[in-house]
Amino acid sequence: MVHTRFCDVFGVEHPIVQGGMQWVGRAELVSAVAEAGGLGFLTALTQPTPEALADEIRRCRDMTDKPFGVNLTILPAITPPPYAEYRDVIIDSGVRIVETAGANPVEHLPAFRAAGVKVIHKCTSVRHAVKAQQLGVDAVSIDGFECAGHPGEDDIGGLVLIPATARRLDIPIIASGGIADARGLVAALALGADGVNMGTRFLATKEAPVHDNVKRRLVEASELDTELIFRPLRNTARVASNEVSRTVVGILDDGGRFEDVRPLVAGARGREVFEKGDLDAGIWTAGTVQGLIDDVPTVAELIERIVTEARELIEGRLTASLRR
Repeated sequence: MVHTRFCDVFGVEHPIVQGGMQWVGRAELVSAVAEAGGLGFLTALTQPTPEALADEIRRCRDMTDKPFGVNLTILPAITPPPYAEYRDVIIDSGVRIVETAGANPVEHLPAFRAAGVKVIHKCTSVRHAVKAQQLGVDAVSIDGFECAGHPGEDDIGGLVLIPATARRLDIPIIASGGIADARGLVAALALGADGVNMGTRFLATKEAPVHDNVKRRLVEASELDTELIFRPLRNTARVASNEVSRTVVGILDDGGRFEDVRPLVAGARGREVFEKGDLDAGIWTAGTVQGLIDDVPTVAELIERIVTEARELIEGRLTASLRR
């Protein structure tokens, strides 16, 4: 077993996190991660209303009695979702772990603290991680440039970003981006992290609630098969390379505005990819780590493989290297 302080703080068996993924963080996947000893996150905004989130939390509880959390991604919008209502549902439902992402979570921290909810905040830079610790979060998830979704604008890979963050923080750190197996877990621990977060790797599991075409594409794809969209807008996002994402890159590189690509990047189109399996229906997130994915196991098989091989790697190859 690989056990770290993250396990103690958050009450889980293994230092492996399934981060919140839009349209994917549902009860089937999250409960499977919990049952396998990891920490899974329902995605609040996958649910259309706060009431629907309450129902999903109850559904997840019917599937597991082990700890799980809820991701609350806070993003600026002309008409934002009722974030405070989603927050209150999380608290009232008795969930005790939250992953915040996007904007500064300061508005929501007093309510979470008062309810005894532990908060992990997702960051893409050392300075944001330091600020999150100052605000009083219980852990940070630090996303390297390899990650799916939004990697920030600094373009710093995990090999530098993780230790640079670890030397500035006292709270537990979860390494995100580019991790799919035991080698990633061991490397993250060596770099100063207390555990790992995986999104794309969990997308390619039996329990992930997405079409099998998506899972097959992740197995077939290489580390080169992603696109960085919205770069000229300084709102970079890493997504799977397909007809839509390449078109978006071309329009913006030629001086286009967000309004010119808005219909192409609509969330409903990305949801259609996951639900119907048309891989060119819209944009969908995938990290460079897809180049390390070559099968679609159950969640339990994946987590057991990672922790077993991590222990073997630490006690075998690495220990043997010290004896030479």
